[in-house]
Amino acid sequence: MKEITNYILEQVQNILAIDSPTGYTKNVADYLMAEYEKIGYAPQRTVKGGILTDLGGKDPDNAVLLEAHVDTLGAMVSRIKPNGRLAVSPLGGMNANNAEAENCRIITRFNGIYEGTCQLADASIHVNGKYDETSRNFDVMEIVLDEKVSDREGVQSLGIMEGDIVAFDPRTRITKSGYIKSRFLDDKLSAGILLGYARYLKEAGICPHRKIYQHLTVYEEVGHGGAASVPKGITEILAVDMGCVGEGLNCKEHQVSICAKDSGGPYNYDLVSELISVAKRDRLDFAVDVYPHYGSDAEAGLRAGYDVRHGLIGAGVYASHGYERSHVDGVKNTFLLLKGYLG
Repeated sequence: MKEITNYILEQVQNILAIDSPTGYTKNVADYLMAEYEKIGYAPQRTVKGGILTDLGGKDPDNAVLLEAHVDTLGAMVSRIKPNGRLAVSPLGGMNANNAEAENCRIITRFNGIYEGTCQLADASIHVNGKYDETSRNFDVMEIVLDEKVSDREGVQSLGIMEGDIVAFDPRTRITKSGYIKSRFLDDKLSAGILLGYARYLKEAGICPHRKIYQHLTVYEEVGHGGAASVPKGITEILAVDMGCVGEGLNCKEHQVSICAKDSGGPYNYDLVSELISVAKRDRLDFAVDVYPHYGSDAEAGLRAGYDVRHGLIGAGVYASHGYERSHVDGVKNTFLLLKGYLG
């Protein structure tokens, strides 16, 4: 288990280091293609840009699709302001309160990458008498470029234009006590877990009873990541996404969360029951929860019309869509639940 855990953590860090806000995911997809091939699989890139991989298995007519997503929150340049600052529009559920004072990269289409910081407009407390009372939203936020520009023309001369991607620094750190802290653990932590499971099957020479596919999607944060590319024979979609940690919920960062219901409705009753039974049988540290504000790739598949059972599990993650935190024990419990359920 230690070797697989170390591999998962290595992959999580590698994936987190690749900027991939929704709509700008080619680089992380390139990395994932190469990693699956390195393990010994033959991944396919979907037209949308996701990665679909056949892990093998004996029963192709009762197949399971594991899904995680590698698109993240971010922003897009919506306007170059007269003072040389950038107005932005959020990608996904990026919250202005969590973006304030964060370092970021402006990825131009044709002229490289520039650095900057997301700030409240007029961000100096010693100058702005309304700093404390200003409600944070992207109408009052701006990107301050780390370049000597002070007008629209100067910014344009750099090759920056409307529609450019803004990627925020993940600030990834793994502590000695096993906590994993970073932006975008939702859902790159789960992508690392799926890579670990794929490697485990290959190295152990296991041919599961059911055919297993993995789909790393790239539009989950805007709701349609798992709405396509479901292979023939799939009877079950199991999303592996972050488990919610917060007020009124049972899950902690060191556990695997099994979601019974989220804002989209209940998950398949029988599948949830089977996952709970496996977690109990294998003495895993787990929690069952109802998430108040959540949607998953598995639900996107159902809304697209696929006739499948659907479920959702994931390592507990605190402070979702902010500076997130999980724990290596949550990673282990999630991996072991996949292993126990699927073989």
